[in-house]
Order: sequence, then structure tokens, then C-alpha cells
Amino acid sequence: RNIKLLDDMAKEKELVVQKTRQKLDACRLLIKMLAKQLDRVDMEIEREEEAANVAALSRLRAMRARLCSQIQREKELELIIDLKLNQSTMEMWEIQIEQGKYEVLRDKLREEEEQLQRHCQQQREGRIGKEKRTALQVERQRRARDRKEEKAQKEHEERRKKILEDAKRNHEKAACFLKQSTARIHDKIAKEEEKTQEHMERRIQAVLSLKTSITSNREKLQTLQVLNKAKALEAKKEEMKMREAILAEGGNVVKEIFLHKRQLKLDREEQAFRELQKSRKIEIVSRILKEKASVDKQREGQSRVRARKARVIFNCILQTSALSQKSWLSPSPPSLAAEETAPGGGSPEDIPQEVLWERGDDEEEKEKTLLEPEFPGLWDKEYDLHKTPKEEVDPTQLAIRALKKEMAEKKMEEFQPGSFAKQMVPDGEHKGCAFHSKPSCIHFKDFDVGQTYKKKIILTNASYSVNYCRLVGISECLKDFISVHFDPPGKMSSGMSCEFVVTFKPMVNESLEGEVLFVAQTGSFSVPLKCTVKSCVLALDKELIDFGSHVVGETISRTISLTNSGALGTRFK
Repeated sequence: RNIKLLDDMAKEKELVVQKTRQKLDACRLLIKMLAKQLDRVDMEIEREEEAANVAALSRLRAMRARLCSQIQREKELELIIDLKLNQSTMEMWEIQIEQGKYEVLRDKLREEEEQLQRHCQQQREGRIGKEKRTALQVERQRRARDRKEEKAQKEHEERRKKILEDAKRNHEKAACFLKQSTARIHDKIAKEEEKTQEHMERRIQAVLSLKTSITSNREKLQTLQVLNKAKALEAKKEEMKMREAILAEGGNVVKEIFLHKRQLKLDREEQAFRELQKSRKIEIVSRILKEKASVDKQREGQSRVRARKARVIFNCILQTSALSQKSWLSPSPPSLAAEETAPGGGSPEDIPQEVLWERGDDEEEKEKTLLEPEFPGLWDKEYDLHKTPKEEVDPTQLAIRALKKEMAEKKMEEFQPGSFAKQMVPDGEHKGCAFHSKPSCIHFKDFDVGQTYKKKIILTNASYSVNYCRLVGISECLKDFISVHFDPPGKMSSGMSCEFVVTFKPMVNESLEGEVLFVAQTGSFSVPLKCTVKSCVLALDKELIDFGSHVVGETISRTISLTNSGALGTRFK
């Protein structure tokens, strides 16, 4: 209430001050206008005095006296208004000071009102939400009851009809799938035959082009010999002309010809160097292409093996489809009796073919995820995780499972320890590390506890063939402080490099030593790692202070520098 009263008084005083200022401005404006009129009357009085007009002079003097008295009154009124304005301003300032005293209470009152409004709004929203949830729950329960009743009625009526339709549809799908797969195999075999035919044609064309190039090269060689002879004659003629020109100018013939020949020799050497560079580039590209061709050849061999296995699989599919057609065409009476007696239960033969295909896809995905073991001990035991009862085994699934198992075993043998490939060079076997790291030692020095340090390391394939690289781990003493981020690059040609990042986050102030372990196709290797704390390393710039020869009574001085090259300060004496 007091704050509101003060606000009302402040508004009234502001209004009074505003009106008083307006009156003061009007009074001052009137005084200016009267002063202008008085100046104009004075000018007319001077003009009439010169003209000696007595009647006009008396009239103008009366007007001037009236203007002077009016100006005097307005000035007195201005003083009164100014005093009122000052008094009102002082009162307004006093009220504002009082308002400032209650400013904290005003803010607190405003916050309490806002909090009360928010609390009321939250209560309203909570009640509305609760009512909506209860209404939705009741509606959901009613719909669920209706759906259950409808579902029970439909299931009772359509169960037998659905079983017959599913059997017929699955039979049609299996026949369609069999046709598509056989057509795909025939297309694949035809494409492979076309590829071999194209390869033979390319080889024949290459032989023919080689023959034509040999004949053309012979002709070119003859033309080149003729051109060389012509060039030699032209060079002799130019040399004779040069001699004559130099003699005509009076120069040194031997010197000029020597300089000219040396310049020609330098040009020929530069041209030969460029051709050598080009040939080296071509040789490097040809090596890369040869490696790529060998890799493609290996892949083609693998694809042929897979095609053979696929033929075996589809032979099994053909046999199973023939058996399934016989079972569908001549159903036995006992099976029909079993369907009538147990409509809810299902034997392995009653399972639809779509479910069998989905099971096979799930098993393939599981086997893909198990190609790389998470726990090595599980892969030492020969245990089949996908065993099913004998009466549910499908020959197609068995064939696919065997193929996947062989592929997984091949991938595991690639990095199996103890079976590393040797590096062969023309002189014999290459011995040494297959990869070189830059820098050769990972060193984190002068670290602070709690900080994070990162270093990028480059691994280069120093072997003489395509190689692999995989991270094995780090030393046991470094596992709490060191983490390595390494993305395996796959196959790496000789001279290629890859990167990995080592992150060090120290928790204790002590030096650490260890190594980062890798395994390659040619053997295992490691990169040493050191972490050293801050230390003081003091050193003198002189080991011996030599004053040399001197005279008795002479004073000689020498300066010695003591340097701390470490990161930790120390005292000395």
C-alpha cells in the first residue's frame, strides 16, 4: 500500500513539474514577443521624432510605457513560476529517493506475484493433463476390449482357411525363387564365358598390334638414321658458318665453339634427365598396375570357388524343392488328423516357408557378426551356436552355413599368429621390421597432471610387398593413462603410410615407459612410448677454468654460465 501511494505521489509531482515547465516556457516566449514589440516601437519613435510628428509620438510613448509595464509583470511572474518549479522538482526528487529505499521490497513483491501466477498456472495445467490422461486411459481400455473380442471371433473363423492359403502361397513362392536362382546362375556362367572370350580377343589384338608396331618401328629406325645423317651435315655447316662469322668479327673461334658445344651438351643432358624421370614414373605406374592385376586375379579365383559352392547349394535346393512338391501333392491322413486334433500347436512341417527363409536370413546375419571374435576363448572351442533339432534341419541352410564357416576360417587364418608370410627380395629373405614409425619413439615430456596431450604418429610400409597392419594393444602399465585411436587402412602397398593418434592423460606425477603393439602380415612390431615428468637439468658451459699465464699481483677474471635446460626450477649454491 505504501509503495502504491508513493508511486501515485510521484506521478502527481511529475505532472505538476511538467505543467509548471510549460507555463514557464509560455511566459518566456511572451517576454520575448513583448521585447520585440518594444524594439519595434523604439524604432518608430525615432522615425517620428525625425519627422516631428507630435501626435504619433505621444501615442507611441504611451504604447512603450504600457509594454514596459507588461514586460515587468511577466518577469515577476516568471520568477514566481521558476520558484514553484524548483520547489516541485525538489519534492519530486525527495519522493524518488523514498522510492529508491523501497526498491528491494518492490522487486521482492514482483517476484512473489510472478511465482504465485506460475504456481497457479502449473496447478491448472496439471489438473487438465490428469483429466486428459484418465480420459485417454478409459478410451484405450474400451478399444482394447473391443479389439480382443473382434480378434477372438476372427481367429476362430479364419484359422483353417489361412493354413491352406499359406501352404499354397509358400509353394508358389518357392517355385518362383527356384526359377529366379537357376536363371541367375545361367546368366552368371554366360557372363563369365563372354568375359573369357573378350579376354582372348584382347590378347589376339594385342599380338597383332605388337606385330604392326614392330614393322612400323623398323621403318621409323631407317628414317631416324637418315634424319641423323642430315642433322650431322647441318651441324657441320652451321659450325663452319659460325667459324666464318666469328673470324669476321675478330673473336676467339676456339672459345666460342667450345662454349657452344658445352651448351648443347647441357641441353642434351637435361633432355635425357627428363626422359629418365618420365621412364621412372611409367615404371612406378606399371608396378602399381601389376599389383592391382594380381589382386584382381586372386579375387577372380575366389569368385570361381564361390560359384562352384553356389552350384552345390542350388543342387541341394533343387532336391529339397522336389521333396517339398511331393509332400504338398500327397498329404498323409495322419497329418490331417493331427491338424484337426491340435489346431493351435504346430509341427516342423506346418511352419510356413516364409518363416524358414527369415530364420535363414537371421542366421546369416548372426554369422556375419561372429566372423571377428569378441572373446578369443570362444573360438578355440568347436561349438555350433545354431544347432536345431534333426527334424527341423533344412539342407539349404546347412549348405549356406558350411560356406559361411569356411569363409570365416579363411579370414581368421589371415591374421593367425605364428603363420606370418616371409618378405622375399631378389637376394633372399628380407629381415627387419615391416613398418617404420615417424617419430621412432613417442615421447611425452614435461607433462602436467590433469592435462591432455595428443601426438600423431605415421606408420610407413617398409616391406617389399603389399602388407596389412592391425593394432594389438599397449603395455599393461600404460592402459590407465594412454589411449590409441587407429583406423585399420586395409591393404597397403610398399612405401604407403597411415596415421594413428596417441592420447595421454596423466593422473600421477611419475615417469612411465612402455610400447604400442601392432601385428602385420610379416610379423609383429612395436613403437616405444615414454612419459617423463618435469625435471631440472643443470649444466656448465666450461669443464676447466684456465687462467693462462699471468704476472704476480695481476687480477684475472673468468665468467662461467650455469644453465637449467629442464622444465623444473631449482635452487643452487
